[in-house]
Amino acid sequence: MGKITTPRGEILTPAFVPVATKGTLKAIPPKDIKELGVQVAFVNTFHLVDDPGLEVIEKFGGIHKYAKLDIPLMSDSGGFQVFSLGGKKIGVPRSEEKGTPVLEIDEQGVCFRSPKNGEEVLFTPEFSIQAQKDIGADIIMAFDECIFYGADKKYTEKATERTHRWLLRCIKAKKRKDQTLYGIIQGGVFKDLRIDSAKFVAKQNIDGIAIGGVSVGETHKELRDQVKWVALYLPEHLPCHLLGVGRIEDITEFIKLGIDTFDCAEPTRIARHGQVFRRQGQKIMRLDAMKGSLRGDKNPIDKNCVCYTCQNFSLSFLHHLFQERELIAYYLASYHNLFFFEQIFRELRRQIATGKI
Repeated sequence: MGKITTPRGEILTPAFVPVATKGTLKAIPPKDIKELGVQVAFVNTFHLVDDPGLEVIEKFGGIHKYAKLDIPLMSDSGGFQVFSLGGKKIGVPRSEEKGTPVLEIDEQGVCFRSPKNGEEVLFTPEFSIQAQKDIGADIIMAFDECIFYGADKKYTEKATERTHRWLLRCIKAKKRKDQTLYGIIQGGVFKDLRIDSAKFVAKQNIDGIAIGGVSVGETHKELRDQVKWVALYLPEHLPCHLLGVGRIEDITEFIKLGIDTFDCAEPTRIARHGQVFRRQGQKIMRLDAMKGSLRGDKNPIDKNCVCYTCQNFSLSFLHHLFQERELIAYYLASYHNLFFFEQIFRELRRQIATGKI
């Protein structure tokens, strides 16, 4: 079991990092966050720059005060949006595919078209660091290009080397001493590029490492391989974050490979579609609260769960809420799923402390 120290408190690791893209855990009020066991959350720089804008967040004294988030926060650099806002054609660089919000990727940075108003926004390493400074997250990410799945080796190598140069610019641009900076490993599905990237990032003057460009459409085996390839090159004294990965089935394996923190939107995303987690023996299952067979079910989601939802409401009532599209359904399902995830990580920390992992 490890510990990451931030100005706003300690994060016991391994830790799950729920996603608060626009400054909020979807459907969850800030007052419930600590009760859920959430230690740290992940906000998105690109979307916060787009709306409400840096000038608004700065006016309130940073995202913690603006969103009333009294826990440590991580922020993405904007690099993931190169992937998520780009096109879908395999083998075509995002900046060359027409009709996408990613207009151009070059040495300077990435030119985006705002999803909100259509204006062009240039993200450079320097702007990303300045934006994250203004947002005020405790742990910030270096600007990178999240390489799309299917990119050929030539493009992947070019993009990875550019990400390395951007990291050097990010290190130079970082001025705020109460923020810690993570460098990001890229390299796509190519072993030699992943290892080269890990070696390069590990020798820089940074406070942590993140593994990026994963969970972008690759197979499960490819995902595992990308983490295994770089595991030997992760410095033991630096925390390591796995970007965008939080499948419960994979967590134990990745912890053994040296991963400390994981961010994932899955618990709240699937909750909004009526999907909730439950244990069935040793297995973790998903239950569809929309199923008609639950109409008269008196049981909670999980009989062994002590969360607010399970201690107070039946599956029948949850099913009813989703059928009627009552807004509290999203809260109750999201609350349970987040609590469920946090309980799993708490148990993993106990197992590490007792030598079982």
